[in-house]
Amino acid sequence: MTRPVPPQTRRRYWQRAPLMFLAALALLAGLWAGLLRLGWQLPPLSLRLPAQHGPLMVSGFLGTLISLERAVALSQNQNGRRIYYLAPLLAGLGAVALFFDLPTAVPRGLSTLGALGLVLIFVVIYRLQPTTDHLVMGIGALLWLVGNGLWLAGRPVYQVVPWWAGFLVLTIAGERLELARVLLHKKSTRQAFVGVTAVFLAGLLLSLFTFDAGVRLAGFGLTALGLWLLRFDIARRTIRQKGLTRYIAACLLPGYVWLIVSGLLWLIYGGQTMAGPIYDALLHTIFLGFVFSMIFGHAPVIVPAVLGVSVPYTPFFYVHLVLLHLSLVMRVAGDLLLWLPLRRWGGLLNEVAVLLFLLVTAVAVLRGKKNEKTRK
Repeated sequence: MTRPVPPQTRRRYWQRAPLMFLAALALLAGLWAGLLRLGWQLPPLSLRLPAQHGPLMVSGFLGTLISLERAVALSQNQNGRRIYYLAPLLAGLGAVALFFDLPTAVPRGLSTLGALGLVLIFVVIYRLQPTTDHLVMGIGALLWLVGNGLWLAGRPVYQVVPWWAGFLVLTIAGERLELARVLLHKKSTRQAFVGVTAVFLAGLLLSLFTFDAGVRLAGFGLTALGLWLLRFDIARRTIRQKGLTRYIAACLLPGYVWLIVSGLLWLIYGGQTMAGPIYDALLHTIFLGFVFSMIFGHAPVIVPAVLGVSVPYTPFFYVHLVLLHLSLVMRVAGDLLLWLPLRRWGGLLNEVAVLLFLLVTAVAVLRGKKNEKTRK
């Protein structure tokens, strides 16, 4: 028999639901904007929407989600303090502000404040547990803040995107570094991680002065980091297990391959492309191939921690995972070959994979609730 959830704890879960709603709203709006940018004839909903695809996906969806996850963990560690939830709230409101005809400083300012909130959260976390993985994730939050600051200052989005990518890459790499400790027997292995991360950060700093050279150096760092993760992540062992554990590993390993591919594309093309198919490949190999593959893998663990609902494993999880990677191969092939119909259909199937992921996860949650009631 499962232990009943105390009413106070249940209220805390429901209080987080509006923040999850803001993240989901940003995701759906970002997906709609993505289809418009691919050339699909859909109602624009808002004249500003197509240009906001990147900000909606990174700051609106992922920024809100990551901030919420960290706020939950820190709040639980400090007897339910709610002030940490300001970070995901501000990030989510920044996304909503993009829907309206407001001065650009409003959504960008809110998103920047949300990023600042996440940085402060990691300052507290690092003081409590001063470990390398928390430092790396804290630096990732700082990259989000710098990127949003550049965006607020009026820098073009293509110059901001590498900083946003750095935020997500270091957040994920820091989490994986924490779990990979059991494999890191040699000090040199951890030093290699620090070294390749430093190269990537040096590339981002260089991009402020020489954008093309900076992106190429950052691409070298991404490639090296992807190779490091592919070699030393614990997923190499857990892929041999069964059920949810194996599924998570099956999400992580191809994600690392896409990180390597993205790094190579950054290294080859640098900052010479600011729009068009090649630029599309540079971005979506990392944001879809790497980041969303990680989201697919971690969702069955994150959703219960944030909302207090179980996500039972089902083999159907593999459907959206396989569709994501196959459709991304189509999209990138269409980008590199300048074959626009293949690119468009690959992009459409990318979004179908994401929506299918949401649907399958929701069904799994409902199934989990039904099983809990049956056991009671």
